[in-house]
Amino acid sequence: MNRICRPVKVGNLTLDGKKIYIQSMLSVNSNDIENSVKQAVELEKAGCEIVRIAIPDMNAVKLIPAIKDKISIPLVADIHFDYQLALASVDAGIDKIRINPGNIGSMDRVKAVVKACKSRNIPIRIGVNAGSLEKELLLKYGHPSPEALVESAMGHVKILENCDFEDIVISIKSSNVPNMISAYRQLADVCNYPLHLGVTEAGTERMGIIKSAVGIGSLLVDGIGETIRVSLTDEPIKEIYAAKDILKAIGKGEGVKIVSCPTCGRTRIDLIGLAKRVEDATRDIDKNITVAVMGCVVNGIGEAGEADIGIAGGDGCAVIFKNGKKLCKVSEEDALSALLKEIELL
Repeated sequence: MNRICRPVKVGNLTLDGKKIYIQSMLSVNSNDIENSVKQAVELEKAGCEIVRIAIPDMNAVKLIPAIKDKISIPLVADIHFDYQLALASVDAGIDKIRINPGNIGSMDRVKAVVKACKSRNIPIRIGVNAGSLEKELLLKYGHPSPEALVESAMGHVKILENCDFEDIVISIKSSNVPNMISAYRQLADVCNYPLHLGVTEAGTERMGIIKSAVGIGSLLVDGIGETIRVSLTDEPIKEIYAAKDILKAIGKGEGVKIVSCPTCGRTRIDLIGLAKRVEDATRDIDKNITVAVMGCVVNGIGEAGEADIGIAGGDGCAVIFKNGKKLCKVSEEDALSALLKEIELL
């Protein structure tokens, strides 16, 4: 589908579907300003394009100017229930607020947040989560179904729309991947606001990446989603690398794409080790190229003929090839350095 969404500015970025933006969230204690700033800087260097911080109390608001002084990417305040934290975050220079208007009390409080955000052109992200769905919707649907998630999200949207506020981003996350996919597809049909995709509570690195790739990737292939977060019970920087890889896998990411064979009885070099070293060595190269790491010359060059550059193993040696044609033969020990040298020339 070609979903056209209402453009929403977040700091110096515009969520309009033309580019998929990668997000993450700080995991450092909100009272630790020094290490929070350090982690935010590391995330930006790794490729994070929007970073979110938890604001559980007024003391945490101090994070906002400290972090914004050291990074150039937009900063989002994650707020639950307390509208005064939202107001303080706006005053501190935040770029986006994550808060559900239906959970902060009276309409006077909602209007106060809306007025503050409008005055600074700050968008609001509505974040619905299957684990914290409203009791009345659980009673109505019996469980946090996709329909319940969508109804919850649109209920919060309606509150903001009634306040003449439309700079809205929506997420409706679930740890159940099929439910998450269904909910976002339904939501995409009933609104034109930018959607922030994610599988919540996805788990540790291995299963978290798998669940996120299936959920986020399926929706992006459908043309749904303007920004993504891979939620992992691990270091946030791994979320950035995983998100980049998901985007590369569906043809929407920039940087080096690795293709490699699964090995077989013809392999005579340490292909698994070599492939991992190539992946690590090219992770931060910003060239939009495909690099192949193949186990043997017999099929390697042919199967990876469309790669821009590649390496095919031999018996204790390797062949460097470019666009399907042999360039040179090198020892196994020199294979990585020779490959990287050729990549520099591209």
